[in-house]
Formats: sequence, C-alpha cells, structure tokens
Amino acid sequence: MTMHLPDDAEDLQRQIVKLEKINRALMSRVERSVDSQFNAFSLFETAIALDHQVRRRTQELQHAMRSIEKAKRQAEAASSLKTTFVTSVGHDLLQPLNAARLALSALGELQNEPEGGALIEQVDRCLVTLEDLIRTLLDLSKLDAGVMQPEIRSFELNDVMEPLAREFAHFAERRGLKLKIFATRRTVRSDPSMLRRILQNLLANALRYTSHGGVLVGVRRRGDNLLVQVCDTGPGVPDDRREAIFQEFQRDHDDIPGQTGFGLGLAIVRRFARVLGHPVTLASRVGRGSTFSVLIPLSAEAPPPPVPVPQLRTYANRIAGAKILVIENEPEVSEAMLLLLERWGCDVAVATSGAEAVEKLRALANPPQIIIADLHLNNGELGPDAIQAVRRACGKESPALIVTADHSPRAEEIASRNELEMLRKPVRPAELRSLLSFLLT
Repeated sequence: MTMHLPDDAEDLQRQIVKLEKINRALMSRVERSVDSQFNAFSLFETAIALDHQVRRRTQELQHAMRSIEKAKRQAEAASSLKTTFVTSVGHDLLQPLNAARLALSALGELQNEPEGGALIEQVDRCLVTLEDLIRTLLDLSKLDAGVMQPEIRSFELNDVMEPLAREFAHFAERRGLKLKIFATRRTVRSDPSMLRRILQNLLANALRYTSHGGVLVGVRRRGDNLLVQVCDTGPGVPDDRREAIFQEFQRDHDDIPGQTGFGLGLAIVRRFARVLGHPVTLASRVGRGSTFSVLIPLSAEAPPPPVPVPQLRTYANRIAGAKILVIENEPEVSEAMLLLLERWGCDVAVATSGAEAVEKLRALANPPQIIIADLHLNNGELGPDAIQAVRRACGKESPALIVTADHSPRAEEIASRNELEMLRKPVRPAELRSLLSFLLT
C-alpha cells in the first residue's frame, strides 16, 4: 500500500487546490453579488433624493412663473389703463380747445385794433402749443399700446417737404433766420404721415434753438437709401446729452430766453423712426450747430398719380346765407360753432342728436344745405347715423361733414365708409370755411 500513497497524496493535493479555486470563485461571486446589491440600493436612494429635489425645484419654478405671470398681467393692465386714460383725457381736452379756437376766430372778426390782433395771435399760438402737446401725448400713447401701425407706400419726398417749407417759412422769418429746403423728385418708401411728423419735429427743434444763422434741409443719396439732413447753426449738443435729448420730457438749453417746449419732439422722432425702420443719427459741435440725419429707403416703384386737390379758397365767399345744421353734444363747442358760423353770415340750427335734428327740421322752411355732425354723440350715437336720419327726414342727400376729437384710425374708417368729409378737433376756422365753400358748390 505504501507504493500507492504518493499518487493518492498528489491526487488529494490536486483536489484541494481545485476546491480552493472553486471556493475562491464562489467567494468572489458572493462578494460581487453583495456589492451589486449595495450599489443598486445606493442608486435607488440617490434616485429618490433626486426625485425629491426635482419636485421641489419644479414647485419653486411654477411659483416663480405664477408670480411672473401675475406681474405681467398687472403691467399690461397698468399700460392699458394709462393708454385709455391718456386717450380719454386727450379727447376731453380737445373739446374745449376746439371751442376756444372757434370762439377766438369769431372774436378776431369783431375787432380792428392792432393791439387786439396781437393779443388774439398770442392766444392762438398758446392754443396751437397746447394742441401739439395733446396730439403728441396721444401719439406716444398709441405707440406704447401698439395700435399705431405704419402704412408703407411709395411717394415723392417733395410731397412731404414742400408743405413743411411753407409751414415753417413764416416762423423762420419772424425769428430772423434763413430757412432753405432743397427740393427733390426722388421717390421713397415710408409712411408719409409718420415721416412728416419726424421731419416736422426736427425742423421745429432746429428753428426753436437757433438764434442766429439759419436751418438747411438737404438730401443725399446713400446706396439704396436717401439721407435727409436737418442742419442748424444753433448752440449744439454736448456729447453727454446726445442720448438724453431723445428721451421724453428732456429739454436741452433751458437757458435760451423765450423758448418753451415739453421735451417730446425728439422722443416722437425716435419712436416713429424705430417703427418705420429709419435710422436717425446726430452730429453736433458745441457752439457751431447740429445735424440730424434720417435714412429713408428709396423706391423703385413710380408713385401713384397725385389726386387733384380742389382749390377751396376759390369759393371762400359763397357761405354767406347758407343754411347749416350743426349736430353737436358738447354745449361749449356748439355755442362757439354757432357764433362763428353766424359771423360768416350763415343761417344756423343746432341740435344735440339725430332725433332732435329731425324734430328741428319741421321748424325750418328749407332743408339744410350742409350738415355738420360730431362723430361721437350722446348714448353711443354716431354722427353718420344722425346725418342719415336727417337726410331721410328731408328727402335730400345734403352735403355733410364729420368733426371729431377722435384721432384713431377707426374714426377715419367710419368717415370713409360713409363717404363723409372729416375735420379733426380743434378745427381750424380757415379750413372749415374753405371746406364749407367747397361743399356748397
């Protein structure tokens, strides 16, 4: 048996080594299994913790979003309230302003003394200043509300420049300044009304702050654009004021005697320029003057043929004896209109509504030759509806016109839809007289 012991020992040794390997493999597997279970549990705990964090952060974000939305609604409500307030106040202010201008015109025809004429001219200038302020505030309100949109079309730049040259010629002459505006037949693409306001405010600003020398308006081509430059010989603008003067209620050179303003002209320039996409730049030297430049796109299209404008002044003496019906719900305005029309020799009847106007027709020997109606009457009645009621009652399509302190596009649309002439309050007496003369023809 001793001969087989070594083999048995070796075999046993091999079995022991094999069992040790198996044991080590099993232990390694058990360890890996334990580690895997531990890692899975750790990941599970981490996932739960992250889920709690995500939920908490989501709730915080939702709360922040609700706060932001609430603040946004409050801001929109405040902006809407401001716009409504400015529009309503502007409409209400234009009513007495209109009455004042009509009464002032009637007063002007009653006096012959030079001192009285100078006083009336001074009052009229004050009314014009107040009117400009109200219109500017209304424009700013519309721009803030986003309800003023440009109507881009092709037109000759002279269609805007020539009326401005006539408008400012007297003002420049009175201040002893030279005013030169170069004409051009170039066609541009813009909104003519907005562009006119931009150039009008730049001209007014240049003439207001220039005490000697003059103002020059030149036009230069810049690639596919036209550069309109308003140059003055005024005091200039310091570098640190060049941005501030474009802000609302910012005025420069308050020390210039006799020059008043509200600091809104250049604010309107920038607002309109941004809406139109017309860059406005300023170059200035203190003590030498300033140059404001507006870049306007050129148009490859030919502008539409101009609409013939009736020469209203040809008929200026034909309103004497005219029978006119005024439908106006504001007592001050109707009184001023009555006084002015009677001074012109017209036979006038006044009513506050369409129903009252129809009632007064029975007392008239003849139907009215012209009907003048306010756009917004009492109880939601519109002027065109009152005009139609009068026309039906008298069986005649009497010429009619609308006067209104409503400067919104909707007012223009209502007048256009009813094929009625429209004058905006405050009504300029000369404009009213010319339009009445034209309608009587």
